[in-house]
Amino acid sequence: KKAVKPSKATVKQQQGKKGPLEMSAKKPVPFLRQVVPVRKKVQRDPRFDDLSGEYKPEIFMKTYSFLDSIKKQEKEMVQKQLKKCRNTEQKEKLQRLLNRMTQQEQAQKKQQMLRERELALKRQQRELAKQGKKPFFLKKSEKRKLELAEKYAELKRSGKLESFLNKKRKRNAIKDKRHLPSQKNL
Repeated sequence: KKAVKPSKATVKQQQGKKGPLEMSAKKPVPFLRQVVPVRKKVQRDPRFDDLSGEYKPEIFMKTYSFLDSIKKQEKEMVQKQLKKCRNTEQKEKLQRLLNRMTQQEQAQKKQQMLRERELALKRQQRELAKQGKKPFFLKKSEKRKLELAEKYAELKRSGKLESFLNKKRKRNAIKDKRHLPSQKNL
């Protein structure tokens, strides 16, 4: 009769010097075994990766300028839906969406204005440098003052300066009241 060889599951020692250790059959096999080692995929974030190139807002705006017309069409569509809508919940949802769209539009315009102002200042500095003068860069506080002056001029043109100043006065009055000692403590 043939001699029964011990199965691989029961043998736990090495099959020679160079042979691999055998695994115990009592230990459950993992559900997802890696037969062939797979290279791990590296996630790339294009915002921070050099392969995507350097971010330049001017080029970005030119490249994706077609989105403005699409956004405008979507806004008109939402306005039409808002006029037709009878359901109050749906109407509120559409109103919020419309408000968000207008706010995004205003923020984009504001950002564009800031960019244009900075470019104008840079051009001015380059011209002065070409003439041989030392370049002078504005501090943040001075930039803020210029921005405020421009805002006031815009409000004056549109006729909303008085209402803006009244709101600002009320806000400041409320702040001052907070800093005053309360009547209860006296």
